[in-house]
Amino acid sequence: MVGADRAAGPVLAARARRAAQIARLAIDTGYEAPAVYSWSRAQGAAQVSPVKGVEGFNRSSPVSGPTFVDATEGGKRLRRGARLWTVAVSTFKAETYRFLRLARPTDEEMADGAAFPPGSVHLPHWVENEWLKQFVAEQLVTVRTKRGFARLEWQKLRERNEALDCRVYARAAAWIAGADRWPDEKWRDLEDQLGAAPPTAIPPGRSIGRDRPRRASAAPTGSGGAEDGSDMTDWTETELSALRRAYASGTTRVSYDGKSVDYGSAEDLLARIRTIERAIAGTTRPLPVAGLAGFSRGDR
Repeated sequence: MVGADRAAGPVLAARARRAAQIARLAIDTGYEAPAVYSWSRAQGAAQVSPVKGVEGFNRSSPVSGPTFVDATEGGKRLRRGARLWTVAVSTFKAETYRFLRLARPTDEEMADGAAFPPGSVHLPHWVENEWLKQFVAEQLVTVRTKRGFARLEWQKLRERNEALDCRVYARAAAWIAGADRWPDEKWRDLEDQLGAAPPTAIPPGRSIGRDRPRRASAAPTGSGGAEDGSDMTDWTETELSALRRAYASGTTRVSYDGKSVDYGSAEDLLARIRTIERAIAGTTRPLPVAGLAGFSRGDR
């Protein structure tokens, strides 16, 4: 646990003017669970979260808990001495692979102000080939149960997959820390603390028109959509935030300002996000992308 001690406390270098401290650390209990529980207790529940991965999908709550489990410290058994979080790893693996398939803007599009879609994976140029192979070491396949039912299952393509596991548990740590529920004001505050470039925001109540006509196939339906007569040529920051949350969670239903809009597909929802971002970039500066996640060696 020596290396973990150093990781839990100090800071990490970030693409900002200041260093970023680890907000939450998830540690796997699949090996030497008693030692993990003991070390986690010493670090504090507010910073370190013991986790246990389970197979299966749970989009509504991919992380559940915590549940209290017994721990051992100094040879003494502590009843309900540790907090354990359960992670539906299939959900976060699917999210990771979906982020890897996102279309990245070309150099020409970026010159015109286009931004990377939310969730884009950015990797440093020094990342090693072995790490990359571990990051995509599994595939989702359909298998048949003994009773003949079909189900989805992640299977290894190679033995070593630690990079993918680390990404999954880091994503779980972000969920436990509440990052999926942080409002835009929270993200701006963090950017200010790190000295990062402030995001380009639409002033409250202000709308910006689209920069080009929308495809008919991408027109949303439902309460508050085009079918109810509302004006789909304008938008607000509230809608953009709701769109990003929906896309990150894998749903095509977007709710904001007391109304809901259903998009035909995830691609249509992403097209809406990009349209708004391009419109904003045309009047101010490109929106920064905040996220964990196209897939690059960092050459750009």
